[in-house]
Amino acid sequence: MDLRTLLTRDRTRRYAPFVVWAGAFLVAWLTLVLAMDLWDEIVGHWRIALTMLAGSYVAGSTPMGGGTVGFPILVLLFDQPASLGRNFSFLIQSVGMTSAAIYILCSRRPIAARLLVYAMLASLITLPLAAWLLVPLVPGDGVKLVFAVIWGAFGLLTLLRLSSLLHTHHVPRLPGKLDARIGLTVGAIGGVAAALTGVGIDMLLYTVLVLVYRCDLRIAIATSVVVMAFNSLVGTVTAAALGTLDQEVFHNWVAAAPIVLFGAPLGALMVTLIPRVHTMRIVGILCVAQLIWTCVRVKPEPDALVGVALAIGLLMYGFREMDRVGRKLIPDHAHGVVPN
Repeated sequence: MDLRTLLTRDRTRRYAPFVVWAGAFLVAWLTLVLAMDLWDEIVGHWRIALTMLAGSYVAGSTPMGGGTVGFPILVLLFDQPASLGRNFSFLIQSVGMTSAAIYILCSRRPIAARLLVYAMLASLITLPLAAWLLVPLVPGDGVKLVFAVIWGAFGLLTLLRLSSLLHTHHVPRLPGKLDARIGLTVGAIGGVAAALTGVGIDMLLYTVLVLVYRCDLRIAIATSVVVMAFNSLVGTVTAAALGTLDQEVFHNWVAAAPIVLFGAPLGALMVTLIPRVHTMRIVGILCVAQLIWTCVRVKPEPDALVGVALAIGLLMYGFREMDRVGRKLIPDHAHGVVPN
């Protein structure tokens, strides 16, 4: 048996779980559509399906969940309530981000596994608690502004630090206790952010990895995809348990689910094939643009606008402190090399 045959068989076995997952989901989706006669709803919600064609690609190729595109489109462009945007983000990412995560694991791409596990454990507690106790207290416009602030700050970070982030190609090694403290903190804060907006923990984990851990962008993005897939599943189960999933969320999900099933893994594949600088620069511009768009649409009072500016400033200060800690913890000569 020649080497090419062996490699082909190994690749087939490697990606078998992804093929099984995709096939099983398509069968289940088609059965659901036929049983409930949902074709008219799919056609009627074609706009969100088209939107998630781009959103799912972004989800797999960047540290941003598909809800980062779906939320502002539904809430700001289609004038849907923030709760619908949040719950749709959870549902659609449960397909797209899970699909991308399975593909990433099948491809044996390196991820920051230890930090990931701690973040998942903490968010498993804080996301349901925040959804139950905090989310009902925050008005819809407040959720929109929280979303805008988180991703606006991330966009500014990306645009200001992109060149230096792209030149980091290493896997850091930090003490296990430090991994635990950082991972649990990321999970606790990120779980609350996800409960409010449907996204957020992916951006936070990515930022910690690239600023504190000096991690290669490919590893940081892959890790952020996996943590958002997990949080999306937790968020979906939580929303179902709290009875906050409505029919409109379901119809949007049915229309877009087959798109994101393959769109997100495609993004995860393309991030290894095309220059990351172009994708990340576009992402940064879109994040800042949605911040401006949200403020224009919501028209916050002057005191709320001051709060938005202060929150952006605090996040940017926090990013700078992460960078300072990273330089102190991991000097340039202490990096390990990323496996090809």
